[in-house]
Amino acid sequence: SLVAIILISGVKVSFFLKCGLLGLIGIVGLIIAAPYRMARIISFLNPWSDPLGSGYQIIQSLYAIGPGGILGQGFLNSRQKHFYLPEPQTDFIFATICEEFGIFGALVIISLFIIICYSSIKLALTQYVMNFVEELRWRGMVHTMTPGTEELLEKEMVTAYLGIDPTADSLHIGHLCGVMILRHFQRCGHKPLALIGGATGMIGDPSGKSQERNLLDEATLRHNQEAIKRQLAKFLDFESDAPNRAELVNNYDWMKEFSFLDFAREIGKHITVNYMMAKESVQKRLNGEARDGLSFTEFTYQLLQGYDFLHLYQHKDCKLQMGGSDQWGNITTGSELIRRKLGAEAYALTCPLITKADGGKFGKTESGNVWLDPRYTSPYKFYQFWLNVSDSDAEKYLKIFTFLSEEEIKALAEEHAADPGQRPLQKRLAREVTIMVHSEADYNAAVEASQILFSNSANEALKNIDEATLLDIFEGVPQFEVSAEDIKAGVPVLDLLAVKSGVFASKGEARKMVQGGGVSINKEKIADPNAVVSEEVLLNGKYILVQRGKKNYYLLIVK
Repeated sequence: SLVAIILISGVKVSFFLKCGLLGLIGIVGLIIAAPYRMARIISFLNPWSDPLGSGYQIIQSLYAIGPGGILGQGFLNSRQKHFYLPEPQTDFIFATICEEFGIFGALVIISLFIIICYSSIKLALTQYVMNFVEELRWRGMVHTMTPGTEELLEKEMVTAYLGIDPTADSLHIGHLCGVMILRHFQRCGHKPLALIGGATGMIGDPSGKSQERNLLDEATLRHNQEAIKRQLAKFLDFESDAPNRAELVNNYDWMKEFSFLDFAREIGKHITVNYMMAKESVQKRLNGEARDGLSFTEFTYQLLQGYDFLHLYQHKDCKLQMGGSDQWGNITTGSELIRRKLGAEAYALTCPLITKADGGKFGKTESGNVWLDPRYTSPYKFYQFWLNVSDSDAEKYLKIFTFLSEEEIKALAEEHAADPGQRPLQKRLAREVTIMVHSEADYNAAVEASQILFSNSANEALKNIDEATLLDIFEGVPQFEVSAEDIKAGVPVLDLLAVKSGVFASKGEARKMVQGGGVSINKEKIADPNAVVSEEVLLNGKYILVQRGKKNYYLLIVK
């Protein structure tokens, strides 16, 4: 048992599966030791009776074979000779139960033990292969799935893949729903494949788009693939020796040597043009939504994606493809190709496209995509995006983009309903997603930076934030360039505010505002109109933040 416990504790499987396996070990141990234990019970219940009576005969006849029978027989013989073995505490407790409740009570205890072990195993198996669809369903992440998908997931550990667009070297939050599905899939014991669309990225997917994508060269695709894998590694286990460890695959690897003639002969003959034309994504492009119609290159996209599914089915035993609801046509082309070419069943599951309550496109801001890479979207702006979602979106996004339980989200929703002004839904959403994508340190820095605009004692916080965050916080405020030589030599504050920059129209106006306590530099009040500003006040070596009144900010850039 000790060896088994050590081995099981080192295996990366479900906690409940571990409990079930340990319970199974306990049941096996109980069966092996049952004759020994029953002999002790009979002896405890009536220690001065003939231990070779009917009880012993039953034990001997049922359990004479094996170590348990030998131990049981040896013990009864030793009791007959009044030779008492040391009694473990567990035996004493068990005997006490028998004395209090009789043999029937002891059997009830054993039965309960077996039921608990069985329930643990059953729960483990449920966690291991059955909970994925239910988990997505209550989170609102299931749009459509083919018949038999749920039954397949209940029956075995399934390999599934989800495609990721490699047109940039970072994922953005539009990808995040798919990534969360892969993570749920792996957490439920299944094996996820993240497919980088290297080959298909060179062509472009017509689904939901009005024009072709920019085509990428191989060097760019390889760079993007490595960058995306580093980001996915925060969500998926690629490195362990667990049977359901994630894998990253690139369809360019199996498509680059596939000639057009081979593709036409091996794949094209199995899918008719009528079947391809019926797809909604194709119909939208043909019915006037795009000025240039649909190119042959794009038209073949669904066959290429269908071949991906076939290839992974044959080489990775991949039976399920997942994606957004706009991918349904391409996914089902793959399952149909597998059916026609191999006579086998393959399955599809899609999630709804994420939208905002006002009908706007999720993941877009005035400045563009919200990226997971801090080079493109700082952790501060990332945090602010989630913090500023609407009340109606916040609860939905908590279900999709976090791993909080249903009970936790309901409790947060109730708290929010009681006091919407505190915005507990948005605060928890921003915290969970920022920590998951970046880190807890980045989250704490973002929270601290968010307080700068509303705090009168934020000088130290300003000194500690990085340049990107500083610029993000004061994005859109008026900016003025100031000579580095002037700051190095020391410049009178009134000259800085009215002459070297345009914060005030005149030195007289600046003096009046300073004397009235209405001017701050780097969130510190300027009380003396004759003060001199030097390079000691510079933030990140080149910025000075000026506050005029309560709401007017100016950023001086020293060059």
